[in-house]
Amino acid sequence: MAVDLSRPEYYINRELSWLDFNRRVMEEARDERNPLLERVRFLGIVADILDEFFEVRVAGILQVQESGGTSTGPDRLTPEEQLAAISRTTHELVAAQYRCWNEELLPALAAEKIHLHDPSELRGEQLAFVRRYWRDELEPILTPIVIDPAHPFPRVLNKALCIGVLLEQDGGTAVGVVTVPRVLPRILALPDAGDGAVHMVTLAAIVAHYLTELFEGYRVTGYGSFRVTRNSELYVNEEEADNLLEEIAESLEQRRKGDVVRLEIDEQAPTRLVRFLMTQFEVDQDRVYTADGPVNLNRITTIYGLVNRPGLKDRPFTPLEVNLPADPDRFFESLRARDVLLHHPYESFNTVIDFIRMAVRDPRVLAIKQTLYRTGEDSEVVQALMEAADQGKEVAVLVELKARFDEAFNIEWARKLEEGGVHVVYGLLGMKTHCKLSMVVRRDRDQLRRYAHLGTGNYNHVTARLYTDLGLLTAREDMTREVAEVFNLLTARSEETFRKLLVAPTTMMSGFLRRIDREIEHARAGRPAAIVAKMNGLTDAKVIRALYRASMAGVEIDLVVRGICCLRPGLLGISERIRVHSIIGRFLEHSRVFYFANGGDPEIWTGSADWMNRNLRNRVEVVFPVEEEGIKARLHHYLQLCLADRSKSRVCLSDGSYVRLEPQSGEPALCMQEALMAIARGEDGGPELPPLTGWNGAVGSAVVGSAA
Repeated sequence: MAVDLSRPEYYINRELSWLDFNRRVMEEARDERNPLLERVRFLGIVADILDEFFEVRVAGILQVQESGGTSTGPDRLTPEEQLAAISRTTHELVAAQYRCWNEELLPALAAEKIHLHDPSELRGEQLAFVRRYWRDELEPILTPIVIDPAHPFPRVLNKALCIGVLLEQDGGTAVGVVTVPRVLPRILALPDAGDGAVHMVTLAAIVAHYLTELFEGYRVTGYGSFRVTRNSELYVNEEEADNLLEEIAESLEQRRKGDVVRLEIDEQAPTRLVRFLMTQFEVDQDRVYTADGPVNLNRITTIYGLVNRPGLKDRPFTPLEVNLPADPDRFFESLRARDVLLHHPYESFNTVIDFIRMAVRDPRVLAIKQTLYRTGEDSEVVQALMEAADQGKEVAVLVELKARFDEAFNIEWARKLEEGGVHVVYGLLGMKTHCKLSMVVRRDRDQLRRYAHLGTGNYNHVTARLYTDLGLLTAREDMTREVAEVFNLLTARSEETFRKLLVAPTTMMSGFLRRIDREIEHARAGRPAAIVAKMNGLTDAKVIRALYRASMAGVEIDLVVRGICCLRPGLLGISERIRVHSIIGRFLEHSRVFYFANGGDPEIWTGSADWMNRNLRNRVEVVFPVEEEGIKARLHHYLQLCLADRSKSRVCLSDGSYVRLEPQSGEPALCMQEALMAIARGEDGGPELPPLTGWNGAVGSAVVGSAA
């Protein structure tokens, strides 16, 4: 009898999986094996992830609920059921955050002579410093507001830290509000007290200390810091927008004023103040989160930069510089000879920037085409592209204006690029352009030829030091021709046929499903059949059902999913052969790699897409095959290390919870990221690892940084 693979109990709720990912990040904050300041940084990351979760995911569910919608995923939980489960889980998570801060990190910091003070504790020069800072830097830019008929409650901006104050004057009561300014540092280092310690104070604590002076003429009877999170989705009618850039710029302003989805408030705030704010922001008790400490915990990451104690941080790592020719003719000749794989941050992102700069200064290069998703504030890539246009080269850039939370940077760069003579386009109507592509057209001595960089990560030199990503430099004609076709699709909406690349939203879904079905056929025929897929998220129900069918047919499947995973592994008769791993480490695991045993003739693919609904259906994505044996061997080794990690890896149980993988008795706990850094440094990269099922390539000892 056929098994109904659409049954809701076979799927983990997407939102609860996201929260479980956040719980795993918090485990790193609690893990005493991590350096202390790295633990502080991890706890700040937990708060940052929660911000986005409320701004986007909770806000979306609330909108579905308000519109009368029902279930929103294959688990078929209603919006009401999801919101109830989210509230319960998130309140537990927030309470655990503050326990970690108060009971573990603060005492550990104090033991290292690192102190975060309340101004009331200070004496002598440190108190005088706070007083001068209040008088000269802080008080002049504050705007205290007392609520009355002439002064209505202010429009509090998204994630702005404020202090609500209960006031009395001549027997009457009032409520005051002041916003803690974003233009000043949220944590300040105090003068050296001569005790070898680091002393700090928060900006909010200084404001609170001087509330009586700020609200002169009133008696302060109570106060509490608070912060609201608003719906931060962009709502742009692209069909009606004459100028998409201006439309999105206007929507960004509205984002700051979206509906409130969460109220965070100091645990010590008076009940009257809490109720007043709940009424003002129209939130019920389920969306109120009390803070037993700094209301905005992601600001504690500031401590990391203020404390110069290398022993309390990760060992510094300098990416390996890949040795490629500096002369343009020899550089491009080397790419014609063989592809070059780059693995960031183990190998420097400078090679990608050099590829673009080489094209800028090479007189034989006629044109450069580029996609930009998350550029960052100071983009070396964008500067090089403007220089190319200034030299008269044809430069076309696809700027994704809807890259969430990076829209402002991208709008600014789009304007500068246009002013610099670059042809700027914004992609396909109704879709984000998420693929990572760069293409150079060069008049070589024998013919006009294309060169391309295809990657898994953004053209952002800052995140390239923090995220693990892969990139391929290639001159393969069959590959670069189709890269050119992707650009044509983006700029001219032309109908293109892709045979080499998997491109969403046209051929990628069917391409992946065909390969999963092929593994099923191999398993049934007794040939090697296995899938190893590394990605950021797995939510697509159609892909999950295909993986269930593969498991039932005998295909061994290992999934390395950093974040959200809606597949439920280990279900009897359904997913017994599927294992789900999650690695949370020093670097954010961002690369996507897909391995198919293919009956003993393995295929390896990499690219920009996860197995998520949005990537496969609503974005322009590119996944490309890796065909050179030396590069395949490197990626094979990478996947081996991922599966062998016993330091930062967890496995998902069938109930959706995660447990740490422990090393075998007597074995050291292998850390995949540490092993790859060791290889980049030229040190021992760890133990010999068994080959993946069906592998017949030359695994050998492929070295990070080699042209192969």
